[in-house]
Amino acid sequence: MAEFQLLQCPDCPQLERAEIRVQISEFVERRAVQSRSDISDKQAFSKLSPLNYVPTLVYGDMAVAESFAILMYLEDKYPQHPFLPSDLHKRVINYQAASLVSSSIQPLQNLVEQKYIAEKVGSDEKLSWVKRHMEKGFTALEKLLKHHAARYATGDQVFLADLFIATQIHDAITRFNVDMTQFPVLTRLKEAYNELAAFQDSMPEKQPDYLQS
Repeated sequence: MAEFQLLQCPDCPQLERAEIRVQISEFVERRAVQSRSDISDKQAFSKLSPLNYVPTLVYGDMAVAESFAILMYLEDKYPQHPFLPSDLHKRVINYQAASLVSSSIQPLQNLVEQKYIAEKVGSDEKLSWVKRHMEKGFTALEKLLKHHAARYATGDQVFLADLFIATQIHDAITRFNVDMTQFPVLTRLKEAYNELAAFQDSMPEKQPDYLQS
């Protein structure tokens, strides 16, 4: 049986999304997790992930880079564990929420982008600049989910949107000191996520190679 390798690095929200998906679904295949810092052949890694980004999922002779692509691959490979609702409208809401996080909010947290921002606006302004854009994205999520959220983002079952939202909320609080009281829908979702072992076990501080900043 082929094994999964989920290439990672500490404090990576994109990894957390994939890790939650794998843990909840309890895949039969054995997974081996290694840190990107352990990869000695950087040129070989670039063949797996063109941008040299993690997470990257390796399964046999196939590699899937980027968390969104990984999650969609797992959705197709394991239809018995669906993370997209059958209802088309709810499915579209999941796509929108995941896209908001992965395209409009999370990229500004990447170390490369933060370094660039610091060079442009100064180190003292970097945090407030990132927080401002994160809060703008959270405001959009509040509007999107206002009439769809129940226990979780789009109902009483965990779906794709929850994987993105949960990890983004965690980073907003732990890394950027975002005041979540201004986002009541997201705050309520956070409380629900805190009750799920798979979500909590996938957070960066629970990983074996986590480095306290």
